[in-house]
Amino acid sequence: MSAATLPAFSPRLFMTEPIRHPQPIHPALPPQAETDLVATEDVSTQLMLQVKEGNIRAFEQLVELHQSAIIGTVTRMLGNVDDAHDIAQQVFVRVWKSAPRYEPTAKFTTWLYTITRNLVFNETRRRSRRKEVSLEPETEDDQPRQFANHTTPGPDVQAQQEELEKALEQAIAALPEKQRLAVVLRRHQELPYEQLCDILKMSLPAVKSLLFRARNELRKSLSAYLDD
Repeated sequence: MSAATLPAFSPRLFMTEPIRHPQPIHPALPPQAETDLVATEDVSTQLMLQVKEGNIRAFEQLVELHQSAIIGTVTRMLGNVDDAHDIAQQVFVRVWKSAPRYEPTAKFTTWLYTITRNLVFNETRRRSRRKEVSLEPETEDDQPRQFANHTTPGPDVQAQQEELEKALEQAIAALPEKQRLAVVLRRHQELPYEQLCDILKMSLPAVKSLLFRARNELRKSLSAYLDD
């Protein structure tokens, strides 16, 4: 398998992930959720081993399985949906090109998010060097998308919830890049500490300390909402 055989990416494979309602930074996974995560890992590994043999359909299935999580993670890291789609495509291009050397020595998602981390950190450093960090207001396309809320809260409650959601996303976006990535992967992708250690190349105490500092910063940023 070579770069010449790299399959073309269909636009349908890179759709924007809806953003969830705020959750605890370290949610406890119910047993069924843990089972589903294990099943997803097993399926991903089997698909990746088929990709290693040049199976393009397996690669497409792998993209479909993980694209939303990657796009959502990168969007929260960079704050721009278009950039997130570009980086996500680069992630899966690297997955394809690295397939001949793939060995299932770690969880597939650990490997996938390590590739994502490298590309995201490269992009944030490129922006820093060129001072291209955008300060423009969010456009409609950049607004966080939400799942439907079937509880139908009153107008005041709904307005407060939307304000809190926006403040929380802004507070996370303001964190240093490692803290931000740790919070995003823990809060939105629900990755365990052990995977965070591998992805961030940090020890378990260092990761816990990183998240502790991030929580403190978030509490400070959201103090106006938490003091009520």
